Amino acid sequence: MEGMGNFNDISEVVEADRAHVWHHLSQHKQYDTGVDPRVIVEGKGIKVWDAKGKEHIDAVSGGVWTVNVGYGRESIANAVRDQLLKMNYFAGAAGSIPGAIFAQKLIEKMPGLTRVYYSNSGSEANEKVYKMVRQIAHRHHGGKKWKILYRERDYHGTTIGTLATSGQAQRAMQYGPYPDGFVIVPHCLEYRKQWDVENYGERAAEAIEEVILREGPDTIGALVLEPVTAGGGVIVPPKGYWEKVQEICRKYDILLHIDEVVCGVGRTGTWFGYQHYGIQPDFVTMAKGVASGYAAISCTVTTERVFEMFKDDPSDPMSYFRDISTFGGCTAGPAAALENMRIIEDEGLLQNTIDMGDYCLGKLGELMDKHRVIGDVRGKGLFLGAELVADRATKEPADEKRVQAVVADCMAQGVIIGATNRSIPGLNNTLCLSPALIATKDDIDQITGAMDRALTKVFG
Repeated sequence: MEGMGNFNDISEVVEADRAHVWHHLSQHKQYDTGVDPRVIVEGKGIKVWDAKGKEHIDAVSGGVWTVNVGYGRESIANAVRDQLLKMNYFAGAAGSIPGAIFAQKLIEKMPGLTRVYYSNSGSEANEKVYKMVRQIAHRHHGGKKWKILYRERDYHGTTIGTLATSGQAQRAMQYGPYPDGFVIVPHCLEYRKQWDVENYGERAAEAIEEVILREGPDTIGALVLEPVTAGGGVIVPPKGYWEKVQEICRKYDILLHIDEVVCGVGRTGTWFGYQHYGIQPDFVTMAKGVASGYAAISCTVTTERVFEMFKDDPSDPMSYFRDISTFGGCTAGPAAALENMRIIEDEGLLQNTIDMGDYCLGKLGELMDKHRVIGDVRGKGLFLGAELVADRATKEPADEKRVQAVVADCMAQGVIIGATNRSIPGLNNTLCLSPALIATKDDIDQITGAMDRALTKVFG
């Protein structure tokens, strides 16, 4: 392993990992009892290989919906290498060539938005919006419009500030108390409807207006929503929802923040998920798929109207957006993002996402016909979910341990799928698929075939 010090074989790497690495989302007690930590050593296309040499089809794009254009993209690696040799970093108070070029190309995909603020994670990108909203409240609304609304089942990040807007109670558990001014609104999952009405989408949006009126419109600065809820169960908003949400925001002068950290840069078959619905947000945040995991980058994109709210006499030291993201100044991110975008365009991956998404949704429908444990299938593009239930009539959720057993059995078969877990008490019952945008019918067949066998084994 050239360049890796004195490690002679992979077993030494695994032992170093066991002894020193603190893994994300992991209970490490299991590694004290003979279980090896998972170490992924190579990826190519839609497949990865672990330290034991086992091949897996990755149906979740790096585990967290990130590697949109697949593994082993030499052109992205070369773009990053070339840029780092020329100019690797300078603080974001100055510009860079790839930063300027990518911002322009990104804005070309986002009519109505004009400004890009760089940072290095989705949590950070969302935190920037919250700070902007609070500063706008002080500068333009006498401090009044400071509250931020968020939705049940949505997720916006792992910092204390973004966890204050977590619609997933188990994600936020044990990390409070949280700062004031973050107010929850109802979810819009029609499968688990809260109102028995004909136009469910509009009714779910009106529920947001009810919260606004309860809190006082003059106290609400922004509303943050995922275009398609991700970790909360792959929830595609019902017809009429988004149009009504925008109407309500404009009615009460509330800034609309769309969190595209998962959906952004092609995942749903458009550049951004909100573009399916004909709406115009004030903020759009993105991270995971921006550079497909080849470099760390996130973007907070705003309208010119928002940007202008921070322009003032330079003699006022408190007028500008007083924020910094150290690694927002790293040039690897925008360099990788530029090549990532070129690949999506040149290889027609948006259309492939639509075509393969439709195909996969059809295959999930076939599984639903076969397995009564599947209560609902839903999704947009290559972002799909199958909700498992103990009883279709009552919609009682399937036991979380059995849902995870399906995931584990797929893993044993060499297929990595996802599932909601440790997020929503009693409702961690949705299997999740988000393969790379390069997925083929054969890939989809192998993924859904593994799911079929796992469902049969676990549920009969």
